Amino acid sequence: MDKLAVLGGDPIRREKYPAWPIFDERDIEVVTRTVKSGRWGGFPYPGPNTAEFAVKFAEMQGGGFAVPMLNGTITMEVALRAAGIGWGVEVIVPAYTFQATAYAPMVAGALPVLVDIDPDTYCIDPHKVEEAITEKTKAIIVVHIAAQMVDMDAIMEIARNHKLLVIEDSAHAHGAKWRGMGAGTIGDFGSFSLQSAKSLTTGEGGVLLCKDPEMAQRASSIIDCGRPKDPEGLEYTMGVNYRWSELHAALGLVALERFPDQFKERESMADYLEESLSEVPGIKMLKRDLRLTRRSLYRYIIKIDPEFFGCNNDTFCKALTAEGIPVDTGYPPMNHYELFQPGLSKLPVPSAFPEYFDFKSMSFPVAERASWKESVWMGESIFRSGKRGVDDLIAGLNKLVRHRDDLNALNPNA
Repeated sequence: MDKLAVLGGDPIRREKYPAWPIFDERDIEVVTRTVKSGRWGGFPYPGPNTAEFAVKFAEMQGGGFAVPMLNGTITMEVALRAAGIGWGVEVIVPAYTFQATAYAPMVAGALPVLVDIDPDTYCIDPHKVEEAITEKTKAIIVVHIAAQMVDMDAIMEIARNHKLLVIEDSAHAHGAKWRGMGAGTIGDFGSFSLQSAKSLTTGEGGVLLCKDPEMAQRASSIIDCGRPKDPEGLEYTMGVNYRWSELHAALGLVALERFPDQFKERESMADYLEESLSEVPGIKMLKRDLRLTRRSLYRYIIKIDPEFFGCNNDTFCKALTAEGIPVDTGYPPMNHYELFQPGLSKLPVPSAFPEYFDFKSMSFPVAERASWKESVWMGESIFRSGKRGVDDLIAGLNKLVRHRDDLNALNPNA
């Protein structure tokens, strides 16, 4: 009567979770107005929609100078180039993130140095960062993962002691705060994605938050083909067209209006989920640091105990998804990531420094265990489905607890 759906039983949930992105007449009106204006592209930079979005985005995050551009990979490349981080220097990045975080230093001519993550938060481990620093290290790119933020107190102390640049990859952290400070405003730069899945989206796009106004001017110059942005109009850069379109910026202005209510809804339902999860055996939540004063819910991660369930997270996710609760295993470790194959890039860095890309000799035990054994990722739509949607998730987890012997049979070598 209560067979797992993956084995032919009835699923817990048949209704789909809310679609994303959402839109209404405001989006249609603002895009129509922009189309009729005849100002579609990004030149001269910034256009009126882009300039307004930049001011409002920085206000939302609580500081910095915002430079909107094409996407949230280019943002990190531009940050490194603006700060003079280039050929042959080392940039420390976590081994558990989207491939773009490690790709960006390569495009700037720098060398990504992978380090392991903290088992309690899945964010970069400050102790591993300290161990990886050499005389060639010039920057750290930290990544705020899912509803977590990196220990920015520890990272900024390390950066001060070693005179390192800090870039916060905040693609998951729109609206998040660490000790009251907005994600992306604590380090030297904050990189944000506005890609279609993100909790603040314009379909495609990115924003670079710069702490220093001169760095913002340089970043703006780089993305506008090198045109000067300093008050005197004298400082050229070697730039390229990474400008944002006025159509995307128009969508962004409406997205900013909706965001506060969406943020509160997601955060409230995450709190509700955690109250219920505390009683589900075999399930652990990532540690919530008290200094994380406001968390963003683009993704949410739980950890399963593979020994308790008798299976790995891949089998677990397939079984839970079959119950109508869409989940996945998240990122693979960077040294085993199919999307991160530097040799295919034909960039000069992998050929000139092959020892940095000898992935067979690398091991990141925490990231590997997270990727292959523990992590279960869920999307933001679960937290926009009301208590019923969260209750269905809890019911699905409890069903897998009851049938863990069947999970073991599905994955006997876990």
